Amino acid sequence: MDSTRRDFVKKITASASAAPFFTFPFNSWLQSEDSNNKLNISIFSKHLQFLDYKTTGEMASEMGFSGVDLTVRPKGHVLPELVKTDLPKAINNIKTGGSSCKMITTSIESVDNPLDVDIIETAAKSGVEFYRSHWFKYQEGKTMDASLEFYQEEIKKLGELNKQNNIIGCYQNHAGTDVGSAFWEIKKILETADSNHFGTQYDIRHAIAEGGYSWQNGLKLLQPHIKVIVLKDFKWGKVNGKLKALNTPIGEGMVDFITYFRLLKKYGLQPPVSLHLEYPLGGAEKGLSKITVDKKVVFDAMKKDLNAVQTLWEQA
Repeated sequence: MDSTRRDFVKKITASASAAPFFTFPFNSWLQSEDSNNKLNISIFSKHLQFLDYKTTGEMASEMGFSGVDLTVRPKGHVLPELVKTDLPKAINNIKTGGSSCKMITTSIESVDNPLDVDIIETAAKSGVEFYRSHWFKYQEGKTMDASLEFYQEEIKKLGELNKQNNIIGCYQNHAGTDVGSAFWEIKKILETADSNHFGTQYDIRHAIAEGGYSWQNGLKLLQPHIKVIVLKDFKWGKVNGKLKALNTPIGEGMVDFITYFRLLKKYGLQPPVSLHLEYPLGGAEKGLSKITVDKKVVFDAMKKDLNAVQTLWEQA
């Protein structure tokens, strides 16, 4: 790092150092006897796509994250068509920056897509442990059941390929009308998959947006399949007279993190975390390569949310 960047990093770190930095083992799956163990949190690289790979690793390390959840998808940090060359390069540069990359977010859908196979094989060779797949859409002209059965077979095949490469795929629950907005849809498409190599990336923000008061039932239904979790917050508000889900910093929305974390601990789960910041940050929330706010605004928000999550985990 040159002197200018080094000075900049020091200033950012000093301004955001409300709590000490921590490092965490990435492969801690189950909660240990010490319930105050820190969560293993990676920063979603979508929000750092205005940085190169090395600087992304530097900032993740300086802010106290245990790693980077790297976007490997169209308009991501790594483009699928360049994955064979760029993913190993990206991960090596992230490591040079002082961080790690054990999870990636992808557009993977099928073993019949050569690019999807390339991503899985290249990621596995590069030491990636988890990937998030793309979301499936209900097929025109087919019943919902027929669509779910089709995607069930796709995930089964992906699980088999994952097993060959010793990597774990995850399907995210996501509010909306795609497959996986309802908890039972994910349960259905995972029924025939190798549970050791394909599970779910549980997103509490989307779970509450879709599940309302019943999100705890959804968590209970899916908890045996949880491999990775996403953390972010939101609240309902009116925009131009219409109700809309408005994303917020951690602890400023309607996600009941204390209850959620207590349930995770009850189920003996302490999975790796991908931290998302989807609220307005000058375009960083949208994955833009050029943002309209000072980088310090983004870094401070990341550090604030990271500290909030760890505090809430300790309190739960």
